[in-house]
Amino acid sequence: MNATVSPGTGERPEYRVWAPGGLPEVQPGDDVAKLVAAAEPGLADGDVVIVTSKIVSKAEGRVVRAADREAAIDAETVRVVARRGSLRIVENRQGLVMAAAGVDASNTPAGTVLLLPEDPDASARAIRAGLRDALGVDVGVLVTDTFGRPWRAGLTDVAIGAAGVRVLDDLRGGTDAYGNPLTATVVATADELAAAGDLVKGKAAGRPVAVVRGLPHAVRPGTDGDGDGARALVRNAADDMFRLGTSEAVREAVAQRRTVRAFTDDPVDPGAVRRAVAAAVTAPAPHHTTPWRFVLLESARSRVRLLDAMRDAWIADLRRDGKSEESIARRVRRGDVLRNAPYLIVPCLVMDGSHTYGDARRDAAEREMFVVATGAGVQNLLVALAGERLGSAWVSSTMFCRDVVREVLELPADWDPMGAVAVGRPAQEPKARPERDPGAFVEVR
Repeated sequence: MNATVSPGTGERPEYRVWAPGGLPEVQPGDDVAKLVAAAEPGLADGDVVIVTSKIVSKAEGRVVRAADREAAIDAETVRVVARRGSLRIVENRQGLVMAAAGVDASNTPAGTVLLLPEDPDASARAIRAGLRDALGVDVGVLVTDTFGRPWRAGLTDVAIGAAGVRVLDDLRGGTDAYGNPLTATVVATADELAAAGDLVKGKAAGRPVAVVRGLPHAVRPGTDGDGDGARALVRNAADDMFRLGTSEAVREAVAQRRTVRAFTDDPVDPGAVRRAVAAAVTAPAPHHTTPWRFVLLESARSRVRLLDAMRDAWIADLRRDGKSEESIARRVRRGDVLRNAPYLIVPCLVMDGSHTYGDARRDAAEREMFVVATGAGVQNLLVALAGERLGSAWVSSTMFCRDVVREVLELPADWDPMGAVAVGRPAQEPKARPERDPGAFVEVR
């Protein structure tokens, strides 16, 4: 099987892609490079050899007995990205995000499953070196597997291992045909080659290898080393906007929420805070009310003015309590988390829509309902801020000087400040939270 493609005009740039026949059923311990060299002895410098991961896995003995495929998927899974019914999208041990961790129950004897190569880049390097030894040629090698893609139906082959191939073509800094600057264009050349090879390979036809010829610019010369490998195609967590599925994202944001006490000087995006407030006001509240108000202190002047006034009020209270100046100074320093944050939010409770019963017990319960609803709103806020990758600390200090806060911020008399939330980029990775057994907090009746 072969195909010739002419992607342009003018000098007719073109390349050929074909799938050689004659490869035997691969067994554990087989040398894939020797099998490819025997099937396609006419390989030339600058060719790209595309090898299906299945035969690499078989040669490397990655066929394992597993009566339960799900257990094998569990063993290969590092992180669940999304789940729907029995289908799981996970990050596997190789760092790849894919369905079922790449565990394959097809093309393998009953009662066994096929795992991906332990290190696909190393596998590609070994095949490249083996072809150089066997045929004296300088080729690029890709190890590929089949992936689904977000937002697109159907499957395609992508590169999971690479050697001697320029896996990414970074066009940033150049211009397009109209002279417009290219600021974000990085082409996944290795994946394009993998997909081209898959057009001529075929499981049923017994053709697990393809060769692409005519694109020497995609191949790194032997003197240039094997390159970074296909690992360079895996987007790192910091740049991954779609790292989790919907329900997993909610759980992850809740789990990752921490009280952050040290922030960088990086400015906080006001839009991110407003998106968090939009999440906050979806919290449940009694009587179809909206008991939350959020005062956003975006200027340094407003923050300093408020915190100075609060500090003076605290000191006055502590002196009335008979505390020593040393004790007062120590307690006041606890407010540094607010002073050092680049952004502050003062959540407030309003009792609009509350009922008055004329009975102390029920009136107290009514207020408690509104306080609980405000806490739910603040929790939504904190989780949403974590989802925006912003750290936060909810400090209750404004509740000790509500009149001062209302005066400084010029708030209505019926707004009750319910603490202050410090917001910013965490200065360091938060410490792992101690494990808590949910069962210790549950009583079943």
